[in-house]
Amino acid sequence: MSYRKVNYEEVEQVSDAMHLLSEPLGCRQVGVTFSRCPPNWNSKPHDHTGDDHEEVYVLVRGAAEVRVDDESVPVEEGDAVWIAPEAERQIRNGDEESAFVLISAPEFDSGQADDDDTWSLTGFQG
Repeated sequence: MSYRKVNYEEVEQVSDAMHLLSEPLGCRQVGVTFSRCPPNWNSKPHDHTGDDHEEVYVLVRGAAEVRVDDESVPVEEGDAVWIAPEAERQIRNGDEESAFVLISAPEFDSGQADDDDTWSLTGFQG
């Protein structure tokens, strides 16, 4: 089969807000998480220095703040934020529920294109 489909509500929730979708989808090279953040919820501050994964946080509902290192990045519905692996990041939700799609993947090695013009991946596969 050339596709897989899951509904985040059918995937066991971890922590207070996260639904890890990569394993149920059978992803081999990308991490995908749906985060339904209750009012005043904060994620754990973390980075991805150890696995060299960059992340993109896409806010699909509501408004929130993404803390990147010591900088506050306000996000509104439709905003996407790219975060470098070594940067500490944290979602800080406001008074209303919000929802994010979080995408992570190892860094692409753009200096080495294969013969068929596809990119080679380096780092940990998520």
